[in-house]
Amino acid sequence: MEGATGDGSSAMAPLAKWRSDFSRAFQYYLDRSTPHPVERWLGTLVVAMIYVLRVYYLQGFYIVSYGLGIYILNLLIGFLSPKVDPELEVLDGASLPTKGSDEFKPFIRRLPEFKFWYAFTKAFCIAFVMTFLSLFDVPVFWPILLCYWIVLFVLTMKRQIMHMIKYKYIPFNVGKQKYGGKKSAARSSRD
Repeated sequence: MEGATGDGSSAMAPLAKWRSDFSRAFQYYLDRSTPHPVERWLGTLVVAMIYVLRVYYLQGFYIVSYGLGIYILNLLIGFLSPKVDPELEVLDGASLPTKGSDEFKPFIRRLPEFKFWYAFTKAFCIAFVMTFLSLFDVPVFWPILLCYWIVLFVLTMKRQIMHMIKYKYIPFNVGKQKYGGKKSAARSSRD
């Protein structure tokens, strides 16, 4: 009995080591990609295009695509939402700054850009793998799913935009004033 247990654990040891090594290498490359958002998103765009071409070529897997769309919409809401909801802050007595003399509070996302990118990319990869399993190719009339998703997207974004307007926040850096640190002061003194 003892020999059987020893053989089973010795067979699992290389698998566990391989999994640990793979996980460590994967995390290493994931960490190295962090400061390169443009390259990461371009890679994700390529993965998404491959998925779209596969679904178009197969003329199926619309349920998988619909589920992917709903998941991405959910990620987008997290990406556009502040970490601390202003509606709950107002109830506590604190609020967002509305005057220049108020304390500055930077916009902190509920779902940071890197986690948004990672979940977005992982979702497309999982959906791509699902297209190889005929179990997920449920016959549906896809225009209805597309119309329903568009209505859901419009209503959700309308609600999110109204929330942004009500609490006066912008989840993007476009058009916001940028403050330079010591590097900018050193550059301007050389020019």
